[in-house]
Amino acid sequence: MIVILLVVVIVLALWFVGAYNGLVALKNQVVNGWKQIDVQLKRRHDLIPNLISTVKGAMNFERETLEAVVAARNKAIQVESSGAGVKETAAVESQLTGALTRLLAVVEAYPDLKATGNIAQLQEELTSTENKIAFARQHYNDVATTDNTKQRQIPTMFIAGLAGASPAELWEIEDAAERAVPKVEL
Repeated sequence: MIVILLVVVIVLALWFVGAYNGLVALKNQVVNGWKQIDVQLKRRHDLIPNLISTVKGAMNFERETLEAVVAARNKAIQVESSGAGVKETAAVESQLTGALTRLLAVVEAYPDLKATGNIAQLQEELTSTENKIAFARQHYNDVATTDNTKQRQIPTMFIAGLAGASPAELWEIEDAAERAVPKVEL
């Protein structure tokens, strides 16, 4: 009888350790996923001054568009450095995406500017970075969803508090302009 009780206690202890470690691992994956988004956002923030300086001279009368991009970038950097949460970061990055989209649309109206190698290279870098940001967001949301699900499943939900687990925010698009379907004109 003591052997059976001892086996049950050992099995429960092993399960507890495994569940606790699993929750801690998921929490760390969520943090890593967020840091991956952060790396790609920094990359985008670093590309913008080069893009602005390249188009600035040719677009003097489009100053409002350039100022909107600079203001959105500065706000995004400020929010990033303040350690804001997912929701706040998503909101300012959405504004930056909108400003960049408007800038690139204006660049399309300048064939001479568009034909330069610098702007083409910067557009390609920015497109590549936007794709990396999208993949990083997707990875983050996948890991955060797994973490949130595990925290609410029985029996690990009883250990979630001990593991310091709390629900992770998902990266959501709240800006209607970012949700809009782009117009394609040929």
